[in-house]
Amino acid sequence: MTAPTEPETAPVGEWISNWQPPNPFERTPLEGRDCRVEPLNVAAHGEALFDAWQADGASRWIYLGGRPFDDRKSCLRWLEHQAVLRDPMFMALVDQDSDRALGVAAWLNITPEHGTIELGHLSFSTKMAGTRMATEALHLLIDHAFTLGYRRMAWKCDALNAPSRRAARRLGFRFEGLFRQHRVVQGRNRDTSWFALLDHEWPAIACAHRQWLAPDNFDAQGRQQQALSRLTARVLQEE
Repeated sequence: MTAPTEPETAPVGEWISNWQPPNPFERTPLEGRDCRVEPLNVAAHGEALFDAWQADGASRWIYLGGRPFDDRKSCLRWLEHQAVLRDPMFMALVDQDSDRALGVAAWLNITPEHGTIELGHLSFSTKMAGTRMATEALHLLIDHAFTLGYRRMAWKCDALNAPSRRAARRLGFRFEGLFRQHRVVQGRNRDTSWFALLDHEWPAIACAHRQWLAPDNFDAQGRQQQALSRLTARVLQEE
């Protein structure tokens, strides 16, 4: 597509030279040091996911509209449904050490014609939440989208979900605003916080991620030497 030559009578957006929409999104396995991201498969991941989630109780699902299953059978049935969806596209998050799935995440609102995508439906077990594996899984999911040529990755959450808001900022997403009275969830109002990360921001943010994930950032007890939130905040302040 060539840039228009006729003068504009009103302000318009920056021209994107050589823009080509990304190829269709596929369920591509992704490999990390602590985590593998695999296409969700009930036979491979279902039992491990139920066991991990069952140990947590239903409270961890409160900001996801409630836990969508009551027992093993209904959990596997729910996972079967999610596994075949194209949007959202669910992936299993597998611990490299135990070879067991400890959570799921999804790419959603996949819009290649505009180069936009969202990361969401994060359901981490307590075994996974707050670990290096969890951060690496999110890094892999974000990096894959930008590698394919997407321009923008969104993150949105219930405005009352403080852990999700902190996670977005820690990963380098910028807060973009509050959608008031955005949804009704289980009879209650939900305001939604919106965050986003752009392609030109990603290289520096990704470098901060890799710096945090490096083995030498952790001592023998697994304690971090530098906080990821500080590394990403430094990048955002420099822009």
